Amino acid sequence: MRFPLRSLGPATLAVLAALPIAGCGNSLDRLGEIGKAPKLSSIDDPTAKPGYKSVSMPMPAPTPPAYAPASLWSQGSRAFFKDQRAHRIGDILTVQVVITDKAKIANDTARARTESEATSVGGLPGAAIDGLIKKSGATASNLVSNSTKTSAEGQGTVDRSEQLQTNVAALVTQILPNGNMVIEGRQEVRVNFEVRELIVAGVVRPEDIGSDNTIDSTKIAEARISYGGRGQITDVQQSRYGTQFLDVVMPF
Repeated sequence: MRFPLRSLGPATLAVLAALPIAGCGNSLDRLGEIGKAPKLSSIDDPTAKPGYKSVSMPMPAPTPPAYAPASLWSQGSRAFFKDQRAHRIGDILTVQVVITDKAKIANDTARARTESEATSVGGLPGAAIDGLIKKSGATASNLVSNSTKTSAEGQGTVDRSEQLQTNVAALVTQILPNGNMVIEGRQEVRVNFEVRELIVAGVVRPEDIGSDNTIDSTKIAEARISYGGRGQITDVQQSRYGTQFLDVVMPF
């Protein structure tokens, strides 16, 4: 099937014309790097790059500095016998994600049921009824008959094994009235054209944070841990949108 170029709009023609030019420019750049080591990026001001956006994070309420004339250490310092564990909004702690799950479940269910019921009418009522319905082939001795037989059989098996071990830094985003802290951390790693993303969120107790400002993932309440990726490899592993749509709407 051929489509005449006249049926295409000016915008579409412009895009089609730009594709070979863009591909040719990329190929020429790669040809110019044959036999040479890859160049390192220059050190530039990140705020001057296109698309830069300033980061806005939850921060604690500002506290005015307090001075003690007889003290050798000013208040508000982050060292010298002061607890360095996260305890305020905006503080950072390290979450040690350790997930080792293994489950094996097997179920086998069978059920059978048989019922039979018959009703007959005799005597004068039976003769009268027999005369009324004899044209249909029925008789009063077998006026009502019912038989039911059902059976069901089901089998199910679950065999799952998951293991994940990594560390991620999380930010304290909220302090609850009872002193517990809400944390959330996100980590993204890009290798070539694939991005691996790790998300950790939940509620922790200050008492569960170790002296090295770390906490185990098993001590996080309402834990939400997500580890996945996106990119070319993930796209190939996923079914196409049309197949996913048919899997949802097809009844068979």
